[in-house]
Amino acid sequence: MSEAPGTDPQPQEPQRPEQRPEQQPAAPGPPAGTRPARYPRTANGLIGSLLVTVLVILAFVALRSLNRDDLEVKPEPVDYLATVADAQAGGYTLVYPESLPDGWIADSIDFVPGDRPAWGIGMLTDDGHFVGIRQEDAPVDELLHTYIDKDASEGGSVDVPGTVAQTWRTYSDAGGDHGFAAQVGPDTVLVYGSASVADQRELLELLSTAKR
Repeated sequence: MSEAPGTDPQPQEPQRPEQRPEQQPAAPGPPAGTRPARYPRTANGLIGSLLVTVLVILAFVALRSLNRDDLEVKPEPVDYLATVADAQAGGYTLVYPESLPDGWIADSIDFVPGDRPAWGIGMLTDDGHFVGIRQEDAPVDELLHTYIDKDASEGGSVDVPGTVAQTWRTYSDAGGDHGFAAQVGPDTVLVYGSASVADQRELLELLSTAKR
């Protein structure tokens, strides 16, 4: 197309190349055919880790044991006289010690009411030995098998004045337990345990059936 007369042609600006943000060169990757490096774990390293763990556990256990107070657990005494009074109010006749020697405690009682009642007290002497009383309408051999030993051997009889029975039969076993048995009314009364013969005989002298 021809230009209009009297007009100068306008110079054309040269076209600028499109500007693009500068690009940082990419970090070189691992050579082709290779894998990323891994932390080397050897058998010695695993064993060392296990030893450290075991030592930490042992140290923790030792610290706990050092901080623990060695508390002596003492048995709680029971009020056997209150049980005796309740049983007597119900018409039962129980054999029981009116008091205990110094340092002794009663720590267990067992009362089974009914047509054939059963009664028992467990005690600890001042030196920690056990002595019990068992009263049941049962043969003496049955009580011996249950509370002393099925092979308990019988010794001589002893007289204990001022108690619920005048004469008591004596028993012992190979393990060092001793026992005294007597008939009180329709029931067999057995005093038994690991306490010495002297301690058990002292208990016999304290036995009673008196009303509370």
